[in-house]
Formats: sequence, C-alpha cells, structure tokens
Amino acid sequence: MRTARLISTPPAPAGPAQPWWLEAAPTGSGGLSQAEAQQALARFGPNSFESRKRQALLLQFLARFRNPLVLILLAASAVSALTGDLTNFTIILLIVLLSVALDFVQEHRANLAAQKLRESVALRASVLRDTHTQEVPVDELVPGDLVLLSAGDRVPADGRLLEARDFFVNQGLLTGESYPVEKRPGLLEPGATELQQALNAAFMGSTVVSGSARMQVMATGGATALGEVAHSIQAEPPPTAFEIGMHRFGMLLMRITLLLVLFVMLVNLVLHRPLLDSFLFAIALAVGLTPELLPMVVSVTLSRGAMRMAKRRVIVKRLASIQNLGAMDVLCTDKTGTLTEAKISLARCVDVDGRDTPHVLMLAYLNSVFESGLRSPLDEAILARPVDISAWQKMDEVPFDFERRRVSVLVDRGDARWLVVKGAPEDVLALCDRCEQDEGRSMVPLDTAAREGLRERCHGLEREGLRVLGVAWREVSADHLHADVRDESDLVFAGFAAFIDPPKAGAGAALAALAKSGVAVKIVSGDSELVTQHLCTLLKLPVKGVLTGQEIAHMDEAALRARVGHTTLFCRVNPAQKNRIVLALKARGYVVGYLGDGINDAPPLRSADVGLTVDSAVDVAREVADMVMLDHDLAVLHEGVLEGRRTFGNVMKYIMMGTSSNFGNMLSMAGASVFLPFLPMLPTQILLNNVLYDLSEAAIPLDRVDASDLRRPRTLDMGFIQRYMWLFGLISSAFDALTFWILLRVLHADEALFHTGWFIESLVTQVLVIFVIRTRGRPWASRPSAVLTAASVAVVALALLLPFTPLGPLFHFESPPAIFFAWLTGMVLAYLVLVEGAKRFFYARMTTHKSSRRA
Repeated sequence: MRTARLISTPPAPAGPAQPWWLEAAPTGSGGLSQAEAQQALARFGPNSFESRKRQALLLQFLARFRNPLVLILLAASAVSALTGDLTNFTIILLIVLLSVALDFVQEHRANLAAQKLRESVALRASVLRDTHTQEVPVDELVPGDLVLLSAGDRVPADGRLLEARDFFVNQGLLTGESYPVEKRPGLLEPGATELQQALNAAFMGSTVVSGSARMQVMATGGATALGEVAHSIQAEPPPTAFEIGMHRFGMLLMRITLLLVLFVMLVNLVLHRPLLDSFLFAIALAVGLTPELLPMVVSVTLSRGAMRMAKRRVIVKRLASIQNLGAMDVLCTDKTGTLTEAKISLARCVDVDGRDTPHVLMLAYLNSVFESGLRSPLDEAILARPVDISAWQKMDEVPFDFERRRVSVLVDRGDARWLVVKGAPEDVLALCDRCEQDEGRSMVPLDTAAREGLRERCHGLEREGLRVLGVAWREVSADHLHADVRDESDLVFAGFAAFIDPPKAGAGAALAALAKSGVAVKIVSGDSELVTQHLCTLLKLPVKGVLTGQEIAHMDEAALRARVGHTTLFCRVNPAQKNRIVLALKARGYVVGYLGDGINDAPPLRSADVGLTVDSAVDVAREVADMVMLDHDLAVLHEGVLEGRRTFGNVMKYIMMGTSSNFGNMLSMAGASVFLPFLPMLPTQILLNNVLYDLSEAAIPLDRVDASDLRRPRTLDMGFIQRYMWLFGLISSAFDALTFWILLRVLHADEALFHTGWFIESLVTQVLVIFVIRTRGRPWASRPSAVLTAASVAVVALALLLPFTPLGPLFHFESPPAIFFAWLTGMVLAYLVLVEGAKRFFYARMTTHKSSRRA
C-alpha cells in the first residue's frame, strides 16, 4: 500500500512541525467573506497544479520563432544584410514575419474559443461565503473556505472536517486503499501522522462515495497531498491515434526534407555555385516542403468543430477527442438514460410467492430513505411511493459499493432493531439462509430448491423488461450500535422490488443511424442480461453475443480480447470489468468511445479513446471525460460523430495537398538544380511562393466536407498518405519538367524569365488543384466554401499579376510574353484533367485493395 505525507501548512501562522489534522478545529467559523477570499487567492494562488496565468501575447508570438527552420531563415537574412544584400534581407524577414503571424493569429483565436467552451463545464464547488452558499470554480478555492460535500463530489482541496454524516470517501488515488474510508470530525491520536490515519480530513482527488460533510479548506493547489505527487498521477493523457499519426506524418516529411536539402547542397557545392545562395536555396526548399501551417490547420479545424458541437449542446474539453469521435467504430454505453427514458417507476413489490405486498415496499423504503449515498433512479422511484416510517430512526449504514452491489442501513423502532439490505438479487440472495412468509410473520429455511425457485421468479420479472432488486433483513440486538459488512449475513429474504424504465423515443432510430455510420453500439450495464435483451428487442438492436460479469471474472485478457469484438451485451459488470472491456476493445484495434455518468464510470471514461458524459454526471465523471453532453441523447452523439469526421476530412485535405503539390515542386527544384546553370528559383521566390500558397490553404478549416466522407470512420493511414504523395507528387514534377522544356526550348527564357515562368506555373497549378483533390468525387459536384474559393482565386490572380507590378523587380521577376500565358492555360487544364483521372484510379485501386484484404 502506498503512503503519503502532507506537509502543507494551514492559513494561520506556522506552528509546530506537525500535520494540520492533529490540531484542534476552530469553533464558530462561518466561512470567509468575498473580500477575504480574494486576498487569500492573491496570497496562495489558484487551486491548481499549474499557474493559471497565461503567457503574454508577445511572448506567445515570439515563441513561434523557436522553429529551427525559422531561426535558420533569420540567420540567413542576417548574413545577407552583413554581405550588403539588403533587399534579400528585407524580403526574407517580411516573408518570415507574415508566415509566423498568419499561424499565430489563426491558432490563437481558435484556442481562445476552445478555452471558453471548456470553462463552461469546469468543475465548481459549493462554498459558504458571506454566510451564503455559493457555487465557485474549484480553482478559486482558498485556505479558510468552508466547502459543502455530498455523495458523488470530487474533494476539491485538502481540508479538515467540521461536520460529517455517514461520510465515506474513496482515497485510493493517494493511499492505494481499495475500499471507501469513513471520515469523522474530531481530534486524533498524536501519532496519526500518515495520510491514511487522518480520519478527520479529506484530501484533493478523493471521491465522496456516500454521506455529506462540511470541510474547512487547509491547503490548495501544489500544497495539497495530491500536489506533492502530481507529477506522477496527474500526467497528460496518452496521445491519441490521431496525434500519433500526425507525429509520424511530420517525421516522414522531415526525412524527405533532410534528404532533398543535403542533395541540393551537395550538387551546388560540386558545381561551385555561390555558397550563400546555395545555402539559402536549400533552406527555402526545406521551408517549402515543411507543413508549417499544419498545427494551425489542425487547431482551427478542431476548434471550429468544437464550436459547431457546442451548438448541438456538446461541450468539448479536449480538442483532439473530436477526431477520435469521428474515428470511433465502437461505442460502449449504459442503457439507463441513454437508451431508456430514465423515468424509472416502481412497478411491483412482491414476496417470495410472487404476490404484491406492502411489507417489501416498507423495507425498500426504509433502506432508500435513510441511505446517505448518491441516490440512484431506483431509490427515487421507491421514494415516490411514500410509506409512514415515522416510528423508525437510522442508527448506521454500510454504504453501497460496486463490489458488494448492495447497501445496508441499521434502523431502530424502539421495540425492534433491524439491518435492512437492498441490492443485486443474486448477491442479496447469497447472504440469506431463510425467507419469510406471511409478511414476515413466519420463516422457512432456504434450501436449494427454494433458492432456484426464487432465481426463476427473478428471471421471470426480468424477461418482462423489469429491473429487479432483492430486499432482505435481519433482527439485531438492541446494543448493536454500528453496522459493517460482517453484519450482512444470515439474512431473511423478503422479496423483490421490480422497476420499469421504458425505451427512449428516438433511441432505436439513433442506434440505426450509428450502425449505418459504421459505429457498433455495445451495452455495458450492471443490469441483468434478460432485462437488457428485452430492451434490445424493443429497440431492434441485433444482439450478437452476451457476456456477464461472472464470465468475465474467469477470463484472462487474451480470452476477453477474443470475445469482445463479437459481443453486444456486457451485463452485471463492475467498474473494473467495464475498464477491462474498453481496454480489450482497444487492444483489438477498435477506436472506442465510452458514455457514462457515475462514479463507477471514471476508469473506463479515462481509458477510452473518447470519454463522454452528461452535465448531470457526478464530478469525477465530468472531470475525466473528454466531452460533456448537455442532452442525454444518442441522436446528438451521432451528430457529434459526423462533426468529428468533418474535422478529420478538412485536416486530410491539407495533408493531401501538402504531400502532392508541395512535394512535387520541391522534387522538381532538387532535380532542376542538377542540370540548370543557375538556381531553378531564387530563395526569396520560393519563400514567397510558399507564403502565397499558405494563404490560399488557410481557408481549409472553413471548407465543406462531402457526405461520402461522413459515412464511415476514418483514421490517419500513413501507407495511404505515402502512396498518395508519390503518385501525385510525380505527376506534379512531370508537368514542372514540361514547363522547364517550354521555357528553355520554346521561349528561350533567360534566368529571370525562367524564374518568373516557373513561379507562376507552380503556384497556379498547386492552388487550383485544390478543387480537384479536396473531394473524392467529381469536382463540379462538390461545392467548396466561398472563403476557400475567394482565397484561391485571389492568390492565382496575384501570381499572374505580380510580375507586372512594381513589386516584380523586387523579387527579380520580369514580364512574361503573351505566348507564355497561352502555354500556361493549356498546361494547367491538362494538369487538372490528368490529376482528376489519377485520383479516380487511385481511389478505385485503394477500394479494390481493401476489399481483397477483407476477403
């Protein structure tokens, strides 16, 4: 078992070197005033492990210049200035500033928008300030605050308990303890210096399992026990498949760039060309091939996706999860509230003979009304049928946990003291040795035949679609003041409480829509397989296989991985088994989404590729989830899936453009440097070409996505990208070679006209080809966004007009003859037609290749 010490100090002046939980609690504290809280916040800082202060905008902008290629360009411009080439120095500097500014402004705006969305679902705490209860953001808590805690809350800071009522917390994150620990106010023995001995204190990161408490905050942020080990347990989540794919794509281009740059430098050195010009050309070549706008395109595209999802009442906390939602091919979800109305009502309370009886209702009501834990919808349904229990009072409680799957309360009536137990039927039945008849007036032993009969009666209720709880009790002695798990034995089985939860209207249509979009829905529930199968029948959800928690408990990881892909229902599972299911699906190569809202859902929410919850979920679920749905509706989730695919589609457009036209142009430059007696394009011209092309592509996040790209989940396939890059890059290079031949052999161009002609041809073709490769279908049938069209047309017009403007000589351009534009028109049309044909061939062959692999 792990241990941890807390060495932070209370807000009062430092006293003896001992933990604060050993000191006496103050009396008469009514909490802080708002002014006192502000002063404490300024003194102690925010209640977080990292400073909330954002880096100044100027520093954020300057940080963009840490890019190695940008630094090399700036160094090259400085060398140009030192050698007297002020024109080259000015042009390079302006182009670098324009490129960096474009990236910074777009991504900064996107990040601000995404941050506002995340803050809208940030955790809040109930605090007593100015003698009134207020909801404040967790990171604004300060030492001295009085926090009100209840079941399902995440403890927001370290503090001492002033009041507590059946207060159990799970603090395994810090201590490794498997079971909830009961906390009570009061003084401890002087030797209680270890965290797990601090039974009068609660610590940040713990989860309230049951009960309620009032806590005085003693330490926040990095001064908490959690803060001391935050580096190990608050690590960033592992990279998603999309993030890994983007990293691999960057590494691929880096390797190609390095090879081309070294090749060009070697050729120019062998040909004894000026060293500075050769160096600048090689660096400009590297910049031209580097996807420097990729981070901006990804950030802006994902941010726009987050804002569009917010309009559909889905708040995105982690931007990368949008793409994961689009790539998701398996969704694991509970049924209550998602597939059902969550309007649970108590249908029947029956005894062991199947007869409706008020005695079982009374026992269930006693258990639910006195339970201090997080009340389930089943408890609310029981409490909706009021019973007079004025003669009873609560003595103690054994709170619910997901291993025992039951809750027990100790109640007293003056003339009788009972332990009343309610929970999963098979677990409660296993604890009983008798069953009652005639509403408790007589008892009979529970033999094997009687047990089997009760199980069959339970199954009969479940086949009707009713969710069932077992109810039992036992009488205890009058001196029995406290209850624990050991008391849950030798019980008397009373009967069953059966509940009905009708299917949600539209759930069947949403399941069908998800299936049509390539997302398999798997139900992971604590309910019985019979109840869940009945619901699936009503919703017309095909059931391929069923696994129960008992079966999973006897499987190793390899066996579970072999079964999960062909199983639709996972029933009677505990939180650890839910997490195993998610991990097994991921190990099989599925992109897994998990939808849950309870304490028991936190582990699978963290393990899934995309964790989804609702705004009414408990704190711990909302904290670990990637997205928060404001409506508990699968139809909304389906819209989110489509939005995720839109974002991925636009990111892929940039990648495909960068790996076709850019790669082809850079390959042409490297090849041309071998046989031309001069550089194929001046360094400043390459940089200008790159910036203008970036300007046309900056509108990609605003583009429309074809419906065909939304039908199936897609992931970043490096094999696809490499094949695409080589095919279309070589086509681009072939037309560059044709341009070289026309310029040199037909137009007899000198160095300046060659530079001008190729600059225009390369920029016009790589910008206009956007309209061909942005869609898998016919370009004229897929309408691009107006912004993308306008930006592309403007850049093409600028490329054609630039040599005729006063800026032309500055970049060493000269006005081409009219015949050049005739040749250019023919080449551009031929290029676009050839790319369209190659695109159809490429996708047709890719489809055939996938089909043969599946066969």
